[in-house]
Amino acid sequence: MALLECPPNQQGKIGADMKTYDVVIIGAGAAGLMCALTAGYRGLRVRVVDHANKAGKKILMSGGGRCNFTNLATTPANFFSGNPHFPISALKRYTPHHFVELIERHGIEYVEKAPGQLFCAHSAKDVVAMLLTECEWAGVEVSLSTAVKHIERLGDGMQLEIDGARVEAGAVVVATGGLSIPTLGASGLGYDLARQFGLEVTETRAALVPFTVTSQWKTSLAALAGLSCPVAARCGDGQYQEPLLFTHRGLSGPAMLQASSHWRPGIAVEIDWLPSIPVEETLRKLRQEAPRRHLGTWLGEVLPKRLSQALLQWQGWKDRPMAELSNGDIQTIAQGLGAWQFKPAGTEGWRTAEVTMGGVDTDAISSKTFAVNALPQLYFIGEVLDVTGQLGGFNFQWAWASGVACGQSL
Repeated sequence: MALLECPPNQQGKIGADMKTYDVVIIGAGAAGLMCALTAGYRGLRVRVVDHANKAGKKILMSGGGRCNFTNLATTPANFFSGNPHFPISALKRYTPHHFVELIERHGIEYVEKAPGQLFCAHSAKDVVAMLLTECEWAGVEVSLSTAVKHIERLGDGMQLEIDGARVEAGAVVVATGGLSIPTLGASGLGYDLARQFGLEVTETRAALVPFTVTSQWKTSLAALAGLSCPVAARCGDGQYQEPLLFTHRGLSGPAMLQASSHWRPGIAVEIDWLPSIPVEETLRKLRQEAPRRHLGTWLGEVLPKRLSQALLQWQGWKDRPMAELSNGDIQTIAQGLGAWQFKPAGTEGWRTAEVTMGGVDTDAISSKTFAVNALPQLYFIGEVLDVTGQLGGFNFQWAWASGVACGQSL
């Protein structure tokens, strides 16, 4: 959506129907609603606008509909940014425990599915309902199915055209999110706004996204579709020990989603199929203690049977007794299981990506207030910024923390 400045003959004119707010927040997602309720409780007149027909659409679909709303182990090290120091201030001021207190005040039951990862026990709808209830209590006006068409600076404030009406605001907060999952309404609106006001936008790419494979691998991997197993995945400077999932299109699961944040075209992803087993030592011991045992039998015990058979075929390993394995054979097998490599054809892209890597360059933004340094009546929060979390609730914690920090500074 293009954001155009108003014609010169209309600039500065305020009609009788002009509405005035202390702050207009563009985006009714996690960061936008959190900022709105924080500012509303401070007595500010706040309006949230979003072109979507529902608030918090990404919250609703997250975590399989259960919303992994935070991670108790959140630290700045869990985030990617061109300016790694930028998230520190907000994350320190609003911690996962603060959000858990809010969840508990509303009586929302939650579970810890993996260490530190908190999910709603019932439905992500509980989180959205909580945020909207808080906004209502704070006197926030939420306008859905509402489009922002024009925005410009007006003296010490801002002026917008919202669904054909002229609106004046002391400040505008951009909480539009990134480009991931366009079917939920994602767009480049926030980046367009940033560029309109002279801000840099770093390269954006799909992250926390499944990998696709070349046609030569697709048939082999498709035969394993639905199979999951724990692995250690390495890509670039990232290493993660998480489950991997085979799909009809390629490789997914937490291990691959995490690796995708480090991946660039042409780079190989390395997989250790047995991260908890010292393969070379184990095979040497088996050769001595169970010389008649076959390699395929052992693989079928330590890996899903379909995968063990596939690995024998992919690696060209003969299913033979342990006694026939030389030291060189054992080293080759250990290397093949511990450092299996593939080069993805690509990723599934924005359609299924959970987040956007890159965004509005934070060098131009205050890490304390989230205001644009050169234009203090304009703010950017949440995923639209060049701050991206790892998988596991970290991106929601960034939304809450940046929203609160901004709301407190308005």
